[in-house]
Amino acid sequence: MTTTAQDDKPLGPDDFDAQDAVLDQLREQDELTPDWEFCEGFLAALVCCRREIAPEEYWPVLLGERFAPMAQMEFVWRWRRRWQEVAAALDADVDTLEDERSYQPEVLDVRGAMLALPEGERAEADIAQLPSFAEAWAHGFLHAVHSWPEDWAAPRDREAADMLHDALDAIGELARPDTGQPVLNMHTEGGPPSVSDQRFDAFGEALWAVYDLRQLWKSLGPRVATVRKAPEPGRNDPCPCGSGRKYKKCHGA
Repeated sequence: MTTTAQDDKPLGPDDFDAQDAVLDQLREQDELTPDWEFCEGFLAALVCCRREIAPEEYWPVLLGERFAPMAQMEFVWRWRRRWQEVAAALDADVDTLEDERSYQPEVLDVRGAMLALPEGERAEADIAQLPSFAEAWAHGFLHAVHSWPEDWAAPRDREAADMLHDALDAIGELARPDTGQPVLNMHTEGGPPSVSDQRFDAFGEALWAVYDLRQLWKSLGPRVATVRKAPEPGRNDPCPCGSGRKYKKCHGA
């Protein structure tokens, strides 16, 4: 994949809004089209996957059979830029998530955003029924994992397998609703509490889990297919070399 100077620029709020605008359009044709946060999680899993999944393989899984990449080149271009950003962040040697080089997924505190609105402008929906902070991101990540189970199968090494399971469990924790006592707002500083301390901690653990998965699969490399040796023919069977003679009179002598 070739890059330009513009490709190196990180995506900004306008870029993410543009991605969601395309997804909104696609949702008019297919109501199951996910939002960008879900796509962000899905993309992160693809970056971490043991095998490089080809675009023609992952687009139908993420956006359905109707999605035409050639008709949505701006979307695809921004997707590739984000891919490069995420890969660079996960390969950076960081000791803290406060490091500006660290991976920071594009996630939204939907509950916090709703609570921050004037009471008369809030939607009728029960705020508790809205997705929790980073919940859609986690579902997107796990959707990619479940879509290619062979590429996410546990390795034989026990330590590596435990590392894989622990990392996926940490991400799976975010796929569950936040039922803790809200203490902070991730949408607006000082806004009405919408996220619990437990959720905030789980989010950090999930991000470190993504780092672990990236390093795990990079260290192990692509899965090598096992080549099974063909059974040896019987002594009176025709020799597999095609000579027409019995195996015991030819290569089995």
